[in-house]
Amino acid sequence: MNPLRTPTAAAWFRKERTAGLLAGCSAGVLARTFSSKRLRNRTGTRRLQVLAPEGRIENSPGWTLSSRQRTKGESWECGVTGRIRPVGPVRTLRLVPFFILPIVLLLTRFLFAQTPDFHSILATSRQRMETLDFSATGHLVSVEAGGARRSYPITIKAHWFPGVLRIKAELGTAKAGSSSTPSPSAAIHSLFEIRPDGRNAIWLAQPGDKSPEPLPFDKWTDGPLGSAFSYEDFLDEQIFWPGQTLVEQTKLGARDCVVVKSTPGSSDRTHYAEVKTWFDRTIAFPVYVEKTAKQTGAVKEFTSYGIRREGGLWSAHQIELKTRGQAGSTLLIFDRGTPKANLTLNDFSPAQLTRF
Repeated sequence: MNPLRTPTAAAWFRKERTAGLLAGCSAGVLARTFSSKRLRNRTGTRRLQVLAPEGRIENSPGWTLSSRQRTKGESWECGVTGRIRPVGPVRTLRLVPFFILPIVLLLTRFLFAQTPDFHSILATSRQRMETLDFSATGHLVSVEAGGARRSYPITIKAHWFPGVLRIKAELGTAKAGSSSTPSPSAAIHSLFEIRPDGRNAIWLAQPGDKSPEPLPFDKWTDGPLGSAFSYEDFLDEQIFWPGQTLVEQTKLGARDCVVVKSTPGSSDRTHYAEVKTWFDRTIAFPVYVEKTAKQTGAVKEFTSYGIRREGGLWSAHQIELKTRGQAGSTLLIFDRGTPKANLTLNDFSPAQLTRF
């Protein structure tokens, strides 16, 4: 920004002989700060605002001071030539507004840019959930501290119906492996219902069941492979919680992320006190999640790998779950999927859930 075109700098300076002092600033500094060209203002009159409040400025030999002012609509100029010497206490030239204004403008733009970006990411994430219609097949893998693995085939289907997201997970029996982790006694089918008002539900069915049974809330922390990857972790309902706070903007690897802290309301059924999500701000996709348990304070870390877009839907090829401070992990790996599966209510019916 040219300081000559600001209201506080209605002056131009030209050095005639030796350098002098003007309110504590050398003429050399002034020559670098102000242009030596003539200033013309067609919008109104201004006064020279170079002040030494507790002293006065006077002419000295070899220098001249001239000024001319006119009314609105006419040009005016104020020329200063010669040596100008302050008398009495000297204060620096009041150029602070020239430097502060650009900084204030930049900070204002930065701060105001955060709120729309934050709410836009939340809105995009909710919209993605409220338009889900996909099916995918893959494996749920238990990894021990020593590296031994046990893999379970899994099929997941999800569809948003008016007011509720239904997710069906069909977990098969484990393949042969060297893992010492106890295997589920039989295949398990699960139905998860996620509602924006917090009235979520989980249903389970095993071979031989005539109808699925609701899973009691105190059992939500259990899971088909133990508590590492619990049934509640399939819900991923924090995007609908009333408490949504922007924590920071940061880098996660090469990704620019917005970190959002979600806290549940009094009516939300959950065993988590808070969930922090690192959203890639470009695609509004969760690349990393931390879930903190209410009772134990344990933190589960979910990291997404192989993020890709198919059929207009962003998804991760693999999600790794680790509990902070504990050895071992759980992997949810997707081998193939259909982003537009055209699922219907019949795909989530009790009859389908009990069919093995």
